[in-house]
Amino acid sequence: MNLNQIQNVYFIGIGGIGMSALARYFKFIGKQVSGYDKTPSMLTNELIESGIDIHFEDDINLIPKEYYVENTLVIFTPAVPKTHSEWNYFIERHYEVKKRAEVLGIISKDTFCFAVAGTHGKTTTSSILGHILFQSGADVTAFIGGIVENYNSNLIGSGKTVTVVEADEFDRSFLHLRPDIACVTSMDADHLDIYGTSDAIEESFREFASKVEDRNKLFIANELPLDGIKCAVNEDAAYKAFNVRIEDSSYVFDVQTPSEIIKDLRFGLPGRHNLMNALMAIGMAKTYGTPTDAIAKALASFNGIRRRFSYQIKTENLVYIDDYAHHPTEINAVHQAVRELYPGRKVLAVFQPHLFSRTRDFADGFAASLSQFDEVFLMDIYPARELPMEGITSEWLLGKMTNSNKKIVAKSDLLGQIKASDAPIIVTIGAGDLGEMVPSIKKILNENI
Repeated sequence: MNLNQIQNVYFIGIGGIGMSALARYFKFIGKQVSGYDKTPSMLTNELIESGIDIHFEDDINLIPKEYYVENTLVIFTPAVPKTHSEWNYFIERHYEVKKRAEVLGIISKDTFCFAVAGTHGKTTTSSILGHILFQSGADVTAFIGGIVENYNSNLIGSGKTVTVVEADEFDRSFLHLRPDIACVTSMDADHLDIYGTSDAIEESFREFASKVEDRNKLFIANELPLDGIKCAVNEDAAYKAFNVRIEDSSYVFDVQTPSEIIKDLRFGLPGRHNLMNALMAIGMAKTYGTPTDAIAKALASFNGIRRRFSYQIKTENLVYIDDYAHHPTEINAVHQAVRELYPGRKVLAVFQPHLFSRTRDFADGFAASLSQFDEVFLMDIYPARELPMEGITSEWLLGKMTNSNKKIVAKSDLLGQIKASDAPIIVTIGAGDLGEMVPSIKKILNENI
């Protein structure tokens, strides 16, 4: 498919974080963009404000008439059900209908492609890398699975020769990519509704890794069973972060590369997992040829990603942090960062489980990770693309937690319960619509200051 011949791009599920980045891109390069999503959100509001027409009913009569032409590309998310009438309308009439991952593969195949893979850390690592490349003057476009605070967007740059993409393992999407330089941050079991077993997930990552022809251009976490350039924090590896200390709420650290020691790098994102993400980005940028001083300057100016340990309130007496974590490993990372920054202080965690299948598959892990917090408010499971599963409820998950200071809190009661809490450190955690409540939570907490 030749994108130059495409005039219109129609999105089914335009409000997704990855889909909306593509929508911004196509609008920026001059295509006519429109789409459908199930519900309004902050993302869809931002797209509408940018001039993109969006509707929220599955109704073929709401598709703009100018899209009924041959040079229309239709992009859909795998979360859209096969019964969706608009999706079926385009399929039956033999339009170009492609998954988001396929389109990313088409966009990136004629560019120098950086691909960031891993069950955790993709968005942060690709954001740091995109920021480094853009700030160093590279002709880059980075498609990000989160809103990067420096740009207030999930799209960095508008270059034509270099792309940065998140290599998403969901639905084996990352196998559409042809990376020149890549990394794998982690290979934990996830998406078992798609893969079935952790062995199947690992095999899929191996297949992705095999797409990088030069093993010196594949960066991997030290513990992963893949062949590539090893990266680690305070462990022997080709790229090693060490001498880590905290100064003014930021990490300062040194990096050993195969050719040099980089001293006193400054990085503002808390949590040892984010040090690892930064190290991966440094390795890829160095391999591409980005000057060391440009990397250091960009790293120090990186402000983070919305909903990735995102400070909403940061005062001496009250801290409110919001995070997208939706897997036990990610929740553990949030806990580690909070304890490192605020030792000895009471922490309230508000968690909204995401997907019935993920809650079922990792219930013991969720229970263990959540039990580490001093107090837990557990919300109902956010279903996303799934129907309820018998016996898989938040009450069932709560029963597995060993923390005695825990309770189920309905969405309608959440603001009042948070306002009544005496915890000086509050974290909201989850990938569902809890994120839409963050402004309201911030507002009621500000009333307490």
